[in-house]
Amino acid sequence: MSTIDRTERFNAKNNTPPKGERLAILPAEEYEEMCDALIHAQAMADYREGRDQGVTLAEMQTLLDAPTPLAFWRAKRGMTQASLAEAAGVTEADIEAIEAGTVAGAPEVMAKAAVVLRVRDDELLAGR
Repeated sequence: MSTIDRTERFNAKNNTPPKGERLAILPAEEYEEMCDALIHAQAMADYREGRDQGVTLAEMQTLLDAPTPLAFWRAKRGMTQASLAEAAGVTEADIEAIEAGTVAGAPEVMAKAAVVLRVRDDELLAGR
């Protein structure tokens, strides 16, 4: 595999403000791609090193049968609704309502829950 020149892959602009630190400014889409790549790399490292066991075939069926992906991932991580809410800095009522399907869940709440559950926020929205 050849090394890709960073200047060919990204549309970053280098900038040095008065304080002297080097900054790279790039389009938001490229920044988001880099964040996704970092999350993926960390997830793969966690899996390889045994910190995340992945999802078995039986768990996949449980995920499909769960009322919401949030309910599945919370249970898989061994958390209660109260412990997830506390760790995410949201209310238990938020978690209860999302898991019951009565609300979709505000993006901020879903993002906080995803961080605590160590999943991408779109995994909490999948198929719903």
